[in-house]
Amino acid sequence: MGTPDFIRDIRATSGHQLLLLPGVTAVVFDDEGRLLLGRRADTGKWALVAGICEPGEEPAETAEREVFEETAVRCVAERVVLTKALKPVQYANGDRCQFLDITFRCRATGGEAKVNDEESLEVGWFAADALPPLSEFHLFRIKQAIADGPTWFQPTART
Repeated sequence: MGTPDFIRDIRATSGHQLLLLPGVTAVVFDDEGRLLLGRRADTGKWALVAGICEPGEEPAETAEREVFEETAVRCVAERVVLTKALKPVQYANGDRCQFLDITFRCRATGGEAKVNDEESLEVGWFAADALPPLSEFHLFRIKQAIADGPTWFQPTART
């Protein structure tokens, strides 16, 4: 999808200054316990499905929308797995963003996994013990989604 129109509108007046944006990540399981992953077009790496919230959109809706847009799989967000303020990033055009990630455990409810937009090169289902190479943070999100524990968050430093 690229940069949403509402971000382009903000950038028209804010320039490249740092924007704090709400983002979501979806850890999607099917009935066999497999995980849905996409190989990103921008990096060529396998990853969980992620995206940013549109104005007025609930984060769970964002997760479900992004999964369908990128993979043609329908899902329902079941619970929040973790929240984390990610490190700021700077893009090649100079734009700076920091994403507040809300990761959801999701359950697939229909559709057939396929590349459904220009953001992915491949999509597929993977057994938890047969994942392609993933970043440590993706693996941590998956671990938290598999565990039946409370929502993970970064504790504040206490002095």
